[in-house]
Amino acid sequence: MAVASYIICATPRSGSTLLCDLLAQTGVAGHPDSFYRRESRDDFVREFGIACGDGVDFDRRFLDAAIRAGAGDTGMFGLRLMWPSMPELQQTLGGLFPEAPTDAARLAAAFGAPLYIHLQRTDKVAQAISRSKAEQSGLWHRHADGSVREQVNSYRAPQYDRAGIDRALAEVEEHEAAWHDWFAANAIGPLELTYEELSAEPAATLARVLFTLGRDPALASDIRTRSGRLADAESRAWAERYLRETAR
Repeated sequence: MAVASYIICATPRSGSTLLCDLLAQTGVAGHPDSFYRRESRDDFVREFGIACGDGVDFDRRFLDAAIRAGAGDTGMFGLRLMWPSMPELQQTLGGLFPEAPTDAARLAAAFGAPLYIHLQRTDKVAQAISRSKAEQSGLWHRHADGSVREQVNSYRAPQYDRAGIDRALAEVEEHEAAWHDWFAANAIGPLELTYEELSAEPAATLARVLFTLGRDPALASDIRTRSGRLADAESRAWAERYLRETAR
């Protein structure tokens, strides 16, 4: 039986934008986005055309609008969720569904029994370097043709920053541990995906997700990747240097 929703549980620079793009392109698996990312809330409020506010009434209107946007006309809702958004989301859902006793029960009450998709990057050093370069340069995403997709402020050439990589690496390891603990505490066995398999075989990985969602996996064969890779020779040189310096 097809599930009504899915939640992509990820960390920054793990391929979640690529996965969201692929799922949206199928036309049968919603339009996943980071609806509960605090930094994006005002943008979503404007996009949804709802009045700003606080409290349960606003939370209900926002939830309803997010579900409409995240499902479209596909009959399936998609949500991208990074770990830092989880505590506030649970607080919000606790006000809307006070009868739900657990985190997983509140998410199910809000979105329908979701498939949890755990997307992680095996090479955590490469992930941390990607984060450090994006934060410094302001360049977060490119299109498949190499053109800029998301640039924050004017471009600034990134410089090797061991302390910055250390911070990014510690954060991703902390958040991944939190995801694992949360799945265990809520008796959830997510669909496990890696950035490496997604970037190397996007169609095959998408087909696996569609099959698990109860959608036709053959739809993946006609999907084209819209996101371009940012990793380059400089990224690899930084990784080699970092591994030498830290003896990891």
